[in-house]
Amino acid sequence: MNIGQWLERRATLSPDRPALYLGRQRVADYRAFHDRALQVAGWLAAQGIVPGDRVAIFMKNCPEYLIAQYGIWYAGGAVVPINAKLHGREAAFILQDSGSTLSFTSPGLTEALSEAQAPGRAVDITGPDWSRIFAQNAPPMTRVARRASDDLCWLFYTSGTTGRPKGVIITHRMMIAMSLCYETDCDTVRSGDATLYAAPMSHGAGIYNMAHVLKGARHVCPPSGGFEPAEIFDLARHFGSVQMFAAPTMVKRMTQAAKAAGETGEGLRTVVYGGGPMYAADIIEAVDRFGPVFVQIYGQGECPMGITALSRHDVADRTHPRWRARLGSVGRAQSAVEVAIGNAEGIPLPAGTHGEIMVRGDTVMPGYWQDPKATAKTLVAGWLMTGDMGFLDADGYLTMQDRSKDMIITGGSNVYPREVEEVLLTHDQVREVSVVGRPHPEWGEEVVAFVVGDADPRDLDRLCIDHIARFKRPKDYIKIAELPKNNYGKVLKTDLRKRLEEKT
Repeated sequence: MNIGQWLERRATLSPDRPALYLGRQRVADYRAFHDRALQVAGWLAAQGIVPGDRVAIFMKNCPEYLIAQYGIWYAGGAVVPINAKLHGREAAFILQDSGSTLSFTSPGLTEALSEAQAPGRAVDITGPDWSRIFAQNAPPMTRVARRASDDLCWLFYTSGTTGRPKGVIITHRMMIAMSLCYETDCDTVRSGDATLYAAPMSHGAGIYNMAHVLKGARHVCPPSGGFEPAEIFDLARHFGSVQMFAAPTMVKRMTQAAKAAGETGEGLRTVVYGGGPMYAADIIEAVDRFGPVFVQIYGQGECPMGITALSRHDVADRTHPRWRARLGSVGRAQSAVEVAIGNAEGIPLPAGTHGEIMVRGDTVMPGYWQDPKATAKTLVAGWLMTGDMGFLDADGYLTMQDRSKDMIITGGSNVYPREVEEVLLTHDQVREVSVVGRPHPEWGEEVVAFVVGDADPRDLDRLCIDHIARFKRPKDYIKIAELPKNNYGKVLKTDLRKRLEEKT
């Protein structure tokens, strides 16, 4: 089925229920949301868009994003979401590779595409083309286009930390399964809830909109168009029962801002975090400030938001004898998938064994867009090989250690950077840290820590000696003003390794 039908059904059942907001201002109820999506679909059909065509959205967070997205689905098209933080040339590559002949854009990004000589036509939501869509120049569609569950729904491009990004084929079935897993494994959505889009709608924040459309919840876009802790606290107080997605770095910033301003997170019902490592010290501090509102998910573009989940109870619990180990995990397998630890051939290994995290089920991609070689490398023996290393305990909790390519082998022993980073972050003068390997003529690699903060390296050395094996201790501590990150907030360890190469 076409997942766009969820909006159609909700508009039929609850047409007057409030739907879209820009800050505190209501933009549309569910009837208007649905009607505008039908108008977008009709206009797209008039432009020659047919079911299966790809249409891009290169926009900052705003209510029009959802109208364009459902309009594309209503027309039977597939959405190509492009992070608004990308450079115009990066967005142009995605448009070219996906074969998108049309894109919806917002001010500033339209010009970025033009400067990059991007292919296809760009429709700015503040321009005359967008206005004409709703001026009845083209008849709206009367019903949502029928699509098979395995048809392309989203064509999501991976962040591309190593080379060109790849297009991940995400089907309607995957989106439906992921949305239902949210309801089952993360948080129950109620009609009186509000979901707040403070992270990019092209990624984790926006992909949860369907679960909230299904239940008729409110969709709130901050006027800033992005992440501002003070704005989040204000909107949460105003709307109440707010759910939001946040990267771990955002959670940390929210905690720091709340402590400085005396905020308690009133109105925040659920904060789902994922997309990078959440260090134990940071989430403990966040729970102490905001209470049991946090749920962790682990997923990838190839299995969006859908591998494991750590419940709000497990995140907040301090009574279980193994609560620290569970808090350091990424939770248990979500309902639609099976998770295992395996070797390079996709053969599952016994519980407790360290190896590559593998997943299979209805939220796993069928492959990469027009890239059979990469697909064959990633889908092995029926499993998605995530490239992440970890282990499962006897109770099914998955602990993720690091990307396989980030593991450091020194003197024949494995060092997982996250384990070292966790120790270093307990120092009160370390704000951020990233650990990488540096080539060594005798040991193969040696451990190096890039540190943001004012901690004395001698103090950090003593901290490591007191908490981890000596071979895991960094042999060098390099002070850095800030860690290099991609547009999704993930640390670019490849850049840090290059810096080490340039020093040798």
